[in-house]
Amino acid sequence: MAAPARQRVPEGPAPDPAVQKLRVRYTKRGRLRFSSSRDFQRALERALRRADVPMAFSAGFHPHPKISYANAASTGTASEAEYFEISVTERVDPESVRVALDEALPDGLDILEVVEAQPGALADRLEASQWVLVFGGLPPRVLQDAVGLLLAREHAEVTRMTKSGPRTFDVRQAVVGAAVEPDALSGPDCAILRMVVRHTTPAVRPDDILTALREIADLQLPRPPLVTRLAQGPLDIATAAVADPLAADKSAAGT
Repeated sequence: MAAPARQRVPEGPAPDPAVQKLRVRYTKRGRLRFSSSRDFQRALERALRRADVPMAFSAGFHPHPKISYANAASTGTASEAEYFEISVTERVDPESVRVALDEALPDGLDILEVVEAQPGALADRLEASQWVLVFGGLPPRVLQDAVGLLLAREHAEVTRMTKSGPRTFDVRQAVVGAAVEPDALSGPDCAILRMVVRHTTPAVRPDDILTALREIADLQLPRPPLVTRLAQGPLDIATAAVADPLAADKSAAGT
């Protein structure tokens, strides 16, 4: 009988334990909306080193900083409400970390809030997103008619190509509310769509809803809209409102 293989043991001391977890809200603005999730991860890890944040690291042969990302917006989408969590080996002042990290990141990736995490998973609080889509060259009435047709339906299926092949899913059930208004800054032939979309599996993205509008109402767009996520967090079904996911953390800290 062959002898059991010897298990490799990582050399060196064990990493310092994490003593505090921080939750961070940041933006993707301007040209930085075209950065991918991997681009942001690399930029963040460099910024954490420059800001001298005492990061906690995983154990094993390839230690990596303890960073958890939550429901990132897709490449090309701007956002005012992106989130991640970090664990640190020394207690720190969240506002000091916010200032240092904001200075270390490029303009457009702006750190808006840093709070000490309280019990409970951040991902469980991210139930829905509030989106605004700005359509250049599209009269509001045309967009309103198309959105009205979508909202009047009980189901609206679209097909998206995924890594495992085409996948068909219902987007209508994810749309909690939607409203069209004129774009006063761009002129009468431009429109704004504001909507609240529930987080589902698979995730329903704004471009999936645009696909449904094209298929249901034959909506023709002169050019792609500028898409921005304004908020994501707990969903109030009665008011179709998205609340602050960091509210409980701030309350515990007295801020």
